[in-house]
Amino acid sequence: MAFTTIKGPSPCPAVDPSNAESAKAWDGGEGAYWAAHAERFDRSVAAYHHRLLEAAAIAAGDRVLDIGCGTGQTTRDAASRAVAGSALGIDLSAEMISLARKLAAEAGIRNVTFEQADAQIFPFEAASFDLAISRTGAMFFGDRDAAFRNIASSVRTGGRLAMITWQPPAASDWFTELTSAFAAGRDLPAPPPGAPGPFSLADPAYVRELLTATGFGSVDVEDVSAPMWFGHDAEDACAFVSGLLGWMLDGLGENERSRAHDALRGTISRHQTAAGVRYESRAWLIQARRA
Repeated sequence: MAFTTIKGPSPCPAVDPSNAESAKAWDGGEGAYWAAHAERFDRSVAAYHHRLLEAAAIAAGDRVLDIGCGTGQTTRDAASRAVAGSALGIDLSAEMISLARKLAAEAGIRNVTFEQADAQIFPFEAASFDLAISRTGAMFFGDRDAAFRNIASSVRTGGRLAMITWQPPAASDWFTELTSAFAAGRDLPAPPPGAPGPFSLADPAYVRELLTATGFGSVDVEDVSAPMWFGHDAEDACAFVSGLLGWMLDGLGENERSRAHDALRGTISRHQTAAGVRYESRAWLIQARRA
């Protein structure tokens, strides 16, 4: 099997070719933006974070794998619960992994490890984890079948999987309204079916089929919903979202850019509350057991 490499500390980690585009984004500008705004991203999905940890029910002696760990909040919290066990966070982004290590060290959490690597091909020790978790980080694999087979092989028989993934775009105001604003009246093409991305695990029937085929059983997909937080006020949220979605304006003229920013300010202003700018969202809480 051919591998490519991504930018990062030497030696560069191997990446499956099907994940090369994801690696360019997450180990490039996108990952850098997430690292620079780590606290804000964690706050935006705080309600789902607590729901995931509740479902994971991490025991003191558990060995936990965190897939697509980002800047490591889920990994650190898993390690804090697995006081006699351990947690490994894995992600493609060098900057996010670097920050994750720094934050864990500052918190004095000693039973946590972070690796910049591709979970689709990383050589996990067989049956070395009691539990695998992911908070919106498992939807970006180029070959999901290979990825979940590799993850399943790392989980002991009877071990567990707990993930949060997004429901289809139409179920979440945050996605439809923010991207529609920056579309600036254009009809943007939808990603091809099956393409990696935030909604690649949005179909419960597909998720059940995928996990069953790759070594998991007792698959349960639960509908969960929560508001997402994007900023303290409209001005704060506009600046954040503009940095996050600014790539959508590439190639546009000044008038189109102005129209997009006006539309963004409009939708964000409508969602400003006493608790900040909040949008409704829906996700799936996916749980399964290693067969």
